[in-house]
Amino acid sequence: MTTAGTTLVIGATGTTGSRTAAQLTAAGHRVRAASRQATPVAGAEPVPFDWYDPATHAAALDGVDRVYLVPPLGESDPTAVMLPFLRLARATGVRRAVLLSSSAIPEGGPAVGTVHQALPGLFDQWAVLRPSWFMQNFTGTHAHAVSIRADGVIRTATERGRVGFVDAGDIAAVAVRALTDEQALDTDLVITGPEALGYDDIAVIITEVTGRPVTHRRLSYEQMRDHLAAQLPVEFAAMLAGMDRAIAEGAEDRVTDTVQRLTGRPARTFRAVLERETRRHS
Repeated sequence: MTTAGTTLVIGATGTTGSRTAAQLTAAGHRVRAASRQATPVAGAEPVPFDWYDPATHAAALDGVDRVYLVPPLGESDPTAVMLPFLRLARATGVRRAVLLSSSAIPEGGPAVGTVHQALPGLFDQWAVLRPSWFMQNFTGTHAHAVSIRADGVIRTATERGRVGFVDAGDIAAVAVRALTDEQALDTDLVITGPEALGYDDIAVIITEVTGRPVTHRRLSYEQMRDHLAAQLPVEFAAMLAGMDRAIAEGAEDRVTDTVQRLTGRPARTFRAVLERETRRHS
């Protein structure tokens, strides 16, 4: 590993950002933890940052030479806010950028896919992380976790489709390598767990580990879109429901060796992650 300078972690209180900041500081790297409220993160320097407030951008970038980019949440077209920031980052001395995208969004695709496409032209050193769906969606504040706790139901339009669900801690471990390895990756990486599971499988594992009955309720695309639109912008709800439909058609039925290859250890299973989270909150 190279001796990195200072890494700006955007979304440092979020699912992957918090874990990336923690792993970087634990390894002795200097971290500037960016969030709207400049929330303290152990071992890191907190700094206020809001994608939609350009007045926060220059101060967050001061003295930074690499950045972990978590796009603005719920934004169907983040290019308008992200690209000016990335140009500023390059102009102020950032040499390496690591972007969090999604396995469902290819280079040049919708939403963050356009930022992915622009990244190599902006930075000599870069990587795009394209993780599958997070295992933490079933344990944190995600809608699935909320509905599991409220009524023991997971609602999707995925039918029998399978997903290579991945632990957010494993995503962070890959992010740390992408940010700090001497040789930049200069590629995109699809990141999955070690097995592809359907939502029926997920419901069974949660039931077995927690002892609380959980079922998977299959919705149509239209039902899922309308269910999500009660809480999200219609365009974003339609995009998410469309991702479920793609899962039903087999788009996410895959596993990769990215975690093993980059970190030297196997990716964690959903059962192991759920058992860890259950112990932590018991």
